[in-house]
Amino acid sequence: MGLGHWELLLVIFVVLLLFGGKKFPELAKGLGKGLREFKKSVKEPESEDPAQVESTEKKSE
Repeated sequence: MGLGHWELLLVIFVVLLLFGGKKFPELAKGLGKGLREFKKSVKEPESEDPAQVESTEKKSE
């Protein structure tokens, strides 16, 4: 069960009322960037480079 057309239009209308027409494109752009970064981090697991880990450990000593 997902959002229907009327629910989606209602959400967009409320966002426009709260943030105004000028802020909406900036908000959507930021949301898109965040989603892209999230998908990228999910696809690519973090791999720690052993050389970097050792160099940071030596600096702290």
